[in-house]
Amino acid sequence: MKKSFLSVLCILTTVATYAQNFLEGTALDKTTNEPLEQVAIYFPQLEQGGISNENGTYRINNLPEGTYNIVASYIGFQTFSKTITIKKGKNTLDFTLLPSAIEMEEVIVSTPFHKLQSENVMKVEFAKIAALKSKGAPTLIEGIGTIPGVDMVSTGIGIGKPVVRGLTSNRVLVYTQGIRLENQQFGAEHGLGVNEAGIESVEVIKGPASLLYGSDAMGGVLYLNPEKFATSNTTEGDVNLDYNTNTQGITSNVGVKSSGDKFKFLARAATVNHVDYKAGDGNRVTNSRFNEKDLKMGLGYQATSFKSEIRYNYNQSNLGIPETISTQTTSRTPELPYQKINNHILSSKTKIFFKDSNLDVTLGYVGNDRKEFEDHHHHDHHEEHEDEHDHDHHEEHATTDNHDEEEHMEAALHMKLNTFTYDIQYHLPKWNKFETIIGAQGIHQSNTNYGEEILIPDAITNDIGVLGTTHFHLNENNDFQLGFRYDHRNIAGKAYGELGEEGHIPALNRSFSSFNGAFGYKNNISKQFTTRFNIATGFRAPNLAELTSYGSHEGANRFEIGNPDLKNEQNIQFDLALEFKNEHFEFFLNGFHNTIKNYIFIAPDGTFINENVVYNYLQDNAKLYGGEIGFHLHPHPYDWLHIESSYQTVYGELNNGESLPLIPANNLTNTFRVEFINDHPWWLSTKAFVTLNTTFKQGKVNVNETVSPGYSLLNAGFGSEVKFLKKSMNINISANNILDKRYIAHLSRLKPDGIPNMGRSVTIGVNILL
Repeated sequence: MKKSFLSVLCILTTVATYAQNFLEGTALDKTTNEPLEQVAIYFPQLEQGGISNENGTYRINNLPEGTYNIVASYIGFQTFSKTITIKKGKNTLDFTLLPSAIEMEEVIVSTPFHKLQSENVMKVEFAKIAALKSKGAPTLIEGIGTIPGVDMVSTGIGIGKPVVRGLTSNRVLVYTQGIRLENQQFGAEHGLGVNEAGIESVEVIKGPASLLYGSDAMGGVLYLNPEKFATSNTTEGDVNLDYNTNTQGITSNVGVKSSGDKFKFLARAATVNHVDYKAGDGNRVTNSRFNEKDLKMGLGYQATSFKSEIRYNYNQSNLGIPETISTQTTSRTPELPYQKINNHILSSKTKIFFKDSNLDVTLGYVGNDRKEFEDHHHHDHHEEHEDEHDHDHHEEHATTDNHDEEEHMEAALHMKLNTFTYDIQYHLPKWNKFETIIGAQGIHQSNTNYGEEILIPDAITNDIGVLGTTHFHLNENNDFQLGFRYDHRNIAGKAYGELGEEGHIPALNRSFSSFNGAFGYKNNISKQFTTRFNIATGFRAPNLAELTSYGSHEGANRFEIGNPDLKNEQNIQFDLALEFKNEHFEFFLNGFHNTIKNYIFIAPDGTFINENVVYNYLQDNAKLYGGEIGFHLHPHPYDWLHIESSYQTVYGELNNGESLPLIPANNLTNTFRVEFINDHPWWLSTKAFVTLNTTFKQGKVNVNETVSPGYSLLNAGFGSEVKFLKKSMNINISANNILDKRYIAHLSRLKPDGIPNMGRSVTIGVNILL
């Protein structure tokens, strides 16, 4: 008994000693040698960090042994990055930061090695959601659409999805909470489905990322980073309120997070409510209203050699589908037709640290319950409807502007998509100058119909991929990255209807596989000049809609017929990025050429079904090319002044010379902004901007599109951080389309109906830290 007790005591003592690995040090201003307070010190791979105090000192506990990259950042200073080795017990790192007018760098999470952008082989666009919000965008996707190389396909302001260098829908993969977001994104009128509350930043990979993410990432990746947990032994809270004058939109969210030594918790609730938006001609676009409720929660645990977190997001959206400009009202309840969407996202991320390596396991579940209601499915309160397709129908009560009483509503389309994902990556021990990752990823997905109409059949999709990638750091000026991947996907769809009858969809059982690779090289020609070259292949398996569609629904304006014989899309893209950066001037030039084999597109065949034009899915080879160019000037000694300009262009065409559809128009954005740090006890900072956004004529259009004239929009904004009752408060006022210009964006799905985009809108926002 005594021997057993001593053994247990010995084990506990060993564990306690092992758990006491920590790093401490001091952050100093390199020019004055004065301590710096509120410097963020962070281990990207460990997702763990701390903040320096008023003496410039910091301490980070519970660190595993091994070699890791550490990053220190502070506004107004160059970001510090260094690779250090954590040993047992006490570790020390003192560092200095050099003042700089250049915005501090961020760690890129969407690429596998979690490095600063300046150290990354692949060029990735990064933006803080707070910065995008300050521009006055009413939704998350509207804000993301302002990033160079990114645009959006929209149906009003409530429904939008990203377009990356001319590719969209299932060709651009969206990641949130570290897992892929699956929400029937094949549909043109199916939006992003994520609320901005609780999203800290966004990263955009512009080009094939199939090596890292598999099918559907051949056009790029939109990676949404959730807000971080609070630093150890702290509790934080905040309240955010926004009001949009155009839509009388009210957006609010409140969050709280608290962390101890090991356990962490956060929660955030949000509501969104907009009436029909007012176009530049003064008319409200009927049924463009929408409302949304969102809840995000997270629970984390972090020990020395083990880290795990679970996050959950519930989102409920009611989205009107605008079709015309008619009744002028400020009702907040969508009319028919409208969508009702319930989305559940559950993710689990676990990291296990060994002495020289680590294992990452990410599991996810996305449950998407989508209902679409149409006029001819509006039944009387006492009417009973027989289930024609052997499904259980779910009744919904809805209120419209024309009816004060509740009436039964049956969904014309009702689809439930359940997706389970896994992502296992093993970071091998570093060998010489190589960092290597091997892994396996996959999904199991089921689509089930419950509505009266069947657009796509019930189906099961299984996907598995294996990958390996390595980063070779030759010296401080040369970095290489190389990787290979194999994927296999099977789609099994059930038969629907009777053979020989209209609407029959035959059973489907197709398998798709693909090998892909990527190579990248970064060269620091000098301290100021960097060049990056990347070549990557990607693929996309045809989705269920492209293979099996047979029908039409609200918002489609066409009768779609799938093609069960479609092949994989396969592409190869060349990227060249040039960057120059010194203390007061930044310049970038990005060019790309993307060749796609077996590009899938939809085209009319000249016939009609149920008075709708019939569209068929076809394949042909295609190519896209273009790029972005821009500069950022903050001249000495006027470091508070920033002059920015960027231009983006994309061209896309089929092998026969016909232009691809949904190619964004060329765009030029010029911004003049100022930022001041105020030497005042309660007025802490001030910022303001004026932007002229010029969209050029889009004359290279598909045969099913019309030419879009050019237009210019003037935007401006003002913001300030103040202290009120010892609490920090940010106030932002922004005005978009100040001149109330009437225009129709080329990628607006309301363009065929002649419905313009939003007119003048002023957004007032307040953020209060509790």
